[in-house]
Amino acid sequence: MKKRILCTAFAAAMLLTACGETADSSDNKTTTQPTTEAATEEQVDVPELDGYELLWHDEFSGSELDDSIWNMEARQPGWTNNELQEYTQKTDNIFTRDGKLVLKAIKTEENGKPYYTSGKVNSHNKTDFRYGKVVASAKVPEGKGLWPAIWMMPQDESFYGQWPKCGEIDIMEVLGSDTKTAYGTVHYGEPHAEQQGTVVLDSGSFSSDFHEYSVEWEPGEMRWYIDDQLYLTVNDWFTAEKDEDDKPYPAPFNQDFFVQMNLAVGGDWPGDPDEKTDFDKAEFLIDYVRVYQKPEYDLNVKKPEKVFREATEDGNFIYNGDFSEAEDLTDDINWKFLLFEGGDGSAEIKDNTMIITTKNQGTVDYSVQLVQPEQPMRKGRKYRVTFDAWADEERDMIVCVSAPNAGWIRYFEDTLLTLSTEPTTYTYEFDMTKKDDEYGRLEFNMGNKGSTATIYIKNVRLEEVE
Repeated sequence: MKKRILCTAFAAAMLLTACGETADSSDNKTTTQPTTEAATEEQVDVPELDGYELLWHDEFSGSELDDSIWNMEARQPGWTNNELQEYTQKTDNIFTRDGKLVLKAIKTEENGKPYYTSGKVNSHNKTDFRYGKVVASAKVPEGKGLWPAIWMMPQDESFYGQWPKCGEIDIMEVLGSDTKTAYGTVHYGEPHAEQQGTVVLDSGSFSSDFHEYSVEWEPGEMRWYIDDQLYLTVNDWFTAEKDEDDKPYPAPFNQDFFVQMNLAVGGDWPGDPDEKTDFDKAEFLIDYVRVYQKPEYDLNVKKPEKVFREATEDGNFIYNGDFSEAEDLTDDINWKFLLFEGGDGSAEIKDNTMIITTKNQGTVDYSVQLVQPEQPMRKGRKYRVTFDAWADEERDMIVCVSAPNAGWIRYFEDTLLTLSTEPTTYTYEFDMTKKDDEYGRLEFNMGNKGSTATIYIKNVRLEEVE
């Protein structure tokens, strides 16, 4: 339940301990010490959350960015993810307006080519903390190549090693080309691993209205919310040096982190802007950022044991592989039909057949996608995938077994097949050579293949080969 308290806007430098907490080794608990703030003329009505104390916040009600909380980060183009923008410390790219922080991307020209600048702020070495709830309200811009994010990195990135060993907590990311979809992600490990949740709006978009994004970070669990709706829970992570044992759990997420926010342009994930991207409206608006902590946290946590899916009586790890049940294809049980990046279509189970109808093929392979997650992948074992498939006219499709929690590597590589109009049985075998993973995912990817012909799939199996 939310209460409301009247707080003064953050105006003075914060007085924090190394992580805003004190540890009591006798009972393996951490107690937090909320920071204090100096009074300003303007008062802001800030919610109080049951079980939490307000650690710090910024309502962006001042005439300029509060440098007691935030740093303006400068970076050259291509610094990470092959992004195009230069992050500047200019007030053209970072400013406050009408009680909002504005991170603005600007398109100019240098040497006859497009040149982009944008804004990024971080709270590094100013409001670092360990464990708590981060709540932020934001409105994202729309347009291909725009990539707004609110995320967290460790105060000492070298403590467990450079990314991804150090860990990363992504509170929200939205691609400007698909502003109905938001992502929450955690990165960790060596090799790189990640876990991600998505929210797809039935109406409206994350660019048409402000939405509240939050993450609850505790010693042994993290939970992601959008508008108070839980959509991702993570309690199983690791970090390690190459060829060494994992560090003791809950590393790397047992150290101080800080909040940062940015509007990227281009990069590996969103791709480059196009002629329709309107840079007059390329503004990432943040209404507030609030960080809460519980009075204490139990540090005595253990990593949960892996639980692998059991095969059916006939050895199939695919549940409802014969499509005998006309199940809900929008929930997280068994089969799920997904649309991304301009993909449009529908799926239904009829007469023991999965029927995928495509209206728009989208711009990426996974724009139209049918998946079944939680496939048990054990190192050193051999697997076989079989299914029947055909289409209304000859067209391509990709099948694979992916690793959503392990950096989207492939246990069974993306395999392109050309479907005919006649039912055909496809059989593939592969060796599992990576670390055990209880979250493998069988995928059928039908986007961006030059066709919208309807596809039919039957008798899907994934089984161990003796």
